[in-house]
Amino acid sequence: MATATVDQSPVRQIVPRQREWAPRFWEGCHFFAWMRLLIRNRFAVHWQYWYIAVIISLISIIHTVLRVLQTIRYGRQLSRTKIRHAPIFILGHWRTGTTLLHELMILDDRNNYPTTYECLSPNHFLLTEKFFTRWMRFLMPAHRPMDNMAAGWDRPQEDEFALCMLGQPSPYLSVAFPNRGPVFTEYLDLEGLRPRQLRSWQKTFMGFLRQITTRDPRRLVLKSPPHTARIKVLLEMFPEARFIHIVRNPYVVFPSTVHLWKSLYRKHGLQKPTNAGLEEYVFRTFLHLYEKLDEGKKLVNPSRFHELRYEDLIADPIPQMRAIYDRLGLGEFERVLPKLEDYLRSAEGYETNKYEVTPELRSKIGQRWRTVIRKYGYERGRIN
Repeated sequence: MATATVDQSPVRQIVPRQREWAPRFWEGCHFFAWMRLLIRNRFAVHWQYWYIAVIISLISIIHTVLRVLQTIRYGRQLSRTKIRHAPIFILGHWRTGTTLLHELMILDDRNNYPTTYECLSPNHFLLTEKFFTRWMRFLMPAHRPMDNMAAGWDRPQEDEFALCMLGQPSPYLSVAFPNRGPVFTEYLDLEGLRPRQLRSWQKTFMGFLRQITTRDPRRLVLKSPPHTARIKVLLEMFPEARFIHIVRNPYVVFPSTVHLWKSLYRKHGLQKPTNAGLEEYVFRTFLHLYEKLDEGKKLVNPSRFHELRYEDLIADPIPQMRAIYDRLGLGEFERVLPKLEDYLRSAEGYETNKYEVTPELRSKIGQRWRTVIRKYGYERGRIN
């Protein structure tokens, strides 16, 4: 039976979430990154959000000053910093369980990761992280806007946000002005960039990782869904990198991803989102991501690539995690097992979002994504 919603979407969330206040992502941009974002979108800020644009403009000046001070204080040290351990990249489409897997991987005290504060304040976190995360905890909501996962300045975060704050083009910049359509789609896989653009991206990405490493040299575990399409470039930067790909039932992924982007547009956009064309964007991006994943997998030594299903991880997490360690040669699994068991006990009772979709949309998902559905065995997959 079809369900109706305010925006006439064929997807309806059936587990309500209490809304929590959170600062806009863009409050972490330095002044020049923020100005480029405004100019590129012709200052198309909705009148109700102009006060936010003014606040971000003022804060961006502070970020720029702190960026200069950090460069003066740490510049020489950062230039000498080496990333001695090839990173582990967690791959997967949005809403496939990449955050959960990231949380599990960083339980290992041999691993390091970018925190939410580091990703949203990459211009100066070496100078400010201790002070800010201690005294400004009230600025971070308790949960993410799209689901029930815990949020916090010290929680693991997508490094793609850091690239945005540092002024790099990214598909994520569409969130700021959602009614102007997707932007920088060529930065999803990085393969269509001019050499100068690619070098700039690589330099910025490596610079951010050096900032994290200069404080803590342990092996980095990185998670950003766009990396799923970037294996070729990531291997050029880190030939010994390891990759973990997690896949989830596409019939769940589609409504969950639509909900994700709607939540981000509403929470972090500077316009009143119409969500026009959103479902088509999700359909196309999914196929492109998996096309590039298949191409990239062929370049990776099989001993450095592991694949698992979200449903299997949820049903039997310890054997699934053990298989990751065994396949990728990540060291003694028994060392992390007690922490993993504690985490799983603490997460008992966690509920994922649930959705209803129309029969017409379910049929469309099956048709548009049938290649991936068949490849990973989801022909008879349930929505929840």
